[in-house]
Amino acid sequence: MKNAGRVYLVGAGPGHPDLLTIRAAELLKTAEVVVYDRLIQDEVLALCKPTAEKIFMGKPLGKHASRQDEIHDLLVRKAREGKAVVRLKGGDPFLFGRGGEEAEYLAAHGIPFEIVPGVSSCLSAPLSAGIAVTHRDRASSVAIVTGHSADGNDDRLDWCALSKVDTLVVLMGVHNVAHIAQHLMAAGRSADTPAAIVQMAFWPGERVVSATLGTITDEVRWAQVEAPATLVIGEVVCLREKLKAYQQHIGQIMQAAGPATVRDTSIPVVPIPGLPTGGDSTLDALNVEEESCLIPGPGEKETLQ
Repeated sequence: MKNAGRVYLVGAGPGHPDLLTIRAAELLKTAEVVVYDRLIQDEVLALCKPTAEKIFMGKPLGKHASRQDEIHDLLVRKAREGKAVVRLKGGDPFLFGRGGEEAEYLAAHGIPFEIVPGVSSCLSAPLSAGIAVTHRDRASSVAIVTGHSADGNDDRLDWCALSKVDTLVVLMGVHNVAHIAQHLMAAGRSADTPAAIVQMAFWPGERVVSATLGTITDEVRWAQVEAPATLVIGEVVCLREKLKAYQQHIGQIMQAAGPATVRDTSIPVVPIPGLPTGGDSTLDALNVEEESCLIPGPGEKETLQ
C-alpha cells in the first residue's frame, strides 16, 4: 500500500502573490496537487510547478454543503495516493474559511496535515483602505464577525455586546448591510459612527465607500458594492482621511485599473431610477457563505452578479 501523502491547509492572504507567506510560496512550488478556491489570483497559481495538478473547487451559490463534501473527499483521496496536496484558500484557512472542518475531516481519516496561516481580509482590507482597526487614541478593542446570518435566519451574534466594541469588522456581510446597521443602532450604537466598506482589497478594481452607520446602507446600494467586501465600523475609519493621500500598497502599484474609486459621502444620495432600494434588492438577496464565492476563477468568463 502506498504511503499516505500530506495535506497543507494554506492561507493565500489578501490575493497578491507578494503578500503570501514564504512557507506558502515554498509549498506551492513543490506541491503535486493544488486545490484552490475563487479568491486566488492567477499570479499566485503561476508559482505552482508546471507538473502540478491544479483543481478548482470554488463554491457555486446555493451548493455550499455538497461542494464542501466533495472537497473533503478529494483531499483524502489525493493524500491516499501519496501526494503532497496544497489546499489553497483566500485569507486565513481558520477564519471563516472552513479550514477547521477540513482539518477535522482529515484527522478523522488519518491524514497528516499542516496548517499555514495567511493574512485575513479582516485585517488586510481595512489596512488597504488606510484604516487601523486598533489605535491608541481611538480603539482598544476589535471584534470580527460574519455578516452572513445577520438577517435573523440563523443569527447567533450578540448585537448588544458588539455595539460596545470600539471597532467592528464584518466579513461576508455586503448583502446584509441594512440588517447589520439596524441591529447595531437598535442596540445603542450611534448612527453617526463612521463606517466604510472595502471591496476587493488588494485586487484590481479595489473600491472604498465611506459613510456613517446611518447612511452606509444607501451608500452601498448607490455604489453597487459587490462581494467580496469587508465592512468596518468605528471611529478608526476617520483615520482614512489622514492617510489615503499618501498610502499606496502593492495591489495599487501593480494594477492597471488605476486608483481605487472612492464615493464622496458629502454629496447627498440621489436614488437611481430602476435601482432596487427595498429589502429584496439584488444585494440583499445574495446568498453568500464564504468570501470566495463570487470572484471568477482563472479562465472563467462569468461576471460578478
